[in-house]
Amino acid sequence: MATQLEKAETLRALHHRDRAFIIPNPWDAGSARLLADAGFEALATTSAGIAFSRGLPDGILDTDAILANATEIAQAVDLPVSVDLEHGYGDTPESVERTLRRTLDLGLAGGSIEDSTGCPDAPIYEFGLAVERIRAAADVVRGQAIPFQLVARAENFLHGRPDLADTIKRLQAFQEAGADVLYAPGLRTAEQIRDVVGSIDRPLNVVMGLVGSDLTVDQLSKLGVARISIGSALARRVYGAVIAAAAEMMGKGSFTFAEAATPMQRLNGIFAAWQRKAASIGVS
Repeated sequence: MATQLEKAETLRALHHRDRAFIIPNPWDAGSARLLADAGFEALATTSAGIAFSRGLPDGILDTDAILANATEIAQAVDLPVSVDLEHGYGDTPESVERTLRRTLDLGLAGGSIEDSTGCPDAPIYEFGLAVERIRAAADVVRGQAIPFQLVARAENFLHGRPDLADTIKRLQAFQEAGADVLYAPGLRTAEQIRDVVGSIDRPLNVVMGLVGSDLTVDQLSKLGVARISIGSALARRVYGAVIAAAAEMMGKGSFTFAEAATPMQRLNGIFAAWQRKAASIGVS
């Protein structure tokens, strides 16, 4: 089984290839193993996905729940895992520092900190505080022997502030504060992405699976994107299938949805193979 150092080195190397890599977002051990079985080279958690799996809205789970989920996923597969740490579970740089220290103890290869507050009335941290929070996270990471990949997120576009100039200003400040990877969720057009890539000197993560963008891996690679995540898109697709099946049963009294269900034999075969592999490499 790969060590935390080896996984972190693998994740770092993926960000510096000539072509963008996809880092999909599972929400539990089963979805993680399906994605690993499909051939993906790294995984990232989704705070929304784990919340939905518990019947909760996004944004209310605490540090313990988020880190326990990330640990479950990391232990289920022998791949690098980056954890969605939302806003770091506290407003101050000190709270972000505490969260990063806990994260590093769990064997994870990377993690993201965003500049959104979770407060609807003031959704984005003031610029100076946002930078200090990333600097606090980076100081923790730089004190470690592993190249943990710190992702800094500028959340303007997800919170009704489509200000590209301010987003670029924040990303530039985050890279100077020590972030390894930069991320501005909500960018949709090639022009926006090109402007961001041309303004920074760190790998850029772009999220796909949002309404309004149909860019492909090839197109994003040509734009200079290093990493492509999908956020909660897979989880929402799965839960959407449940909603649609429930509507069919209740509304029509029919069960045609089952025709699109994955055969039991295929799922049993995949997970049985994982069970054997897990035993051989020492994961749970």
